[in-house]
Amino acid sequence: MSKVVIITGSSRGIGAETAKLFSKNGYAICINYISNDIAAEKIKGEIIKMGGRCISVKANVSIASEVVRLFETVDAELGRVSVLVNNAAILKDQCRLVDITEERFNEILQTNVISCFLCCKEAIKRMSIKNGGTGGAIVNVSSMASKSGSPNEYIDYAASKGAVDTLTRGLALEVAAEGIRVNAVRPGLIYTEMHASGGEPNRVERLKCKIPLQRGGEAKEVAEAIYWLGTEKSSFVTGSFIDPSGGL
Repeated sequence: MSKVVIITGSSRGIGAETAKLFSKNGYAICINYISNDIAAEKIKGEIIKMGGRCISVKANVSIASEVVRLFETVDAELGRVSVLVNNAAILKDQCRLVDITEERFNEILQTNVISCFLCCKEAIKRMSIKNGGTGGAIVNVSSMASKSGSPNEYIDYAASKGAVDTLTRGLALEVAAEGIRVNAVRPGLIYTEMHASGGEPNRVERLKCKIPLQRGGEAKEVAEAIYWLGTEKSSFVTGSFIDPSGGL
């Protein structure tokens, strides 16, 4: 039986590339997405065409009941989850903190942090050897924004990723003896559609001169780091971070 990976927010960008990479290496895939049916079915179709096993589940992972439904669907159709990749996140228009509304900040935290918490909770119930599981790995997708703070752009997003970093470290220590490893990647300036959500589609081009490697990163390069952390290739690594950032 294939190992099973759930990747939240995987209808595009880093999540989609991660899904394809795990599939190429024999994992059964659950693509989770919130709204874009066409994009999700496209990635699912590509994986199945390559001979992979894949389902897509539309669910808002910032809502507890939706997360439970997601995991129960995977239980029934693919089997017990082996790897969870918490990739779902949103970004709002660039602005200063004084222009961020309470509603916006709450939405960012609910989507980027609470979703991670809820999915980790369901994964642990299934992975923990204390619960009859066989162990597993959780990889959280954070951001270099957690280190820079993203002043004048999106401090709310940066703060949410700082919370993900702390959750990663604390949870890793909490469940290490239960056969579960928890790590994170912190991508830097990567060519994805997310920058358009922040109001500047060409942000990477504007800032790539500040990157020591003198270029933006590709989603596939982040996927490689996620895959390494999610598999036995990193069997002695937990509570750690990989920064695919070109040296930033």
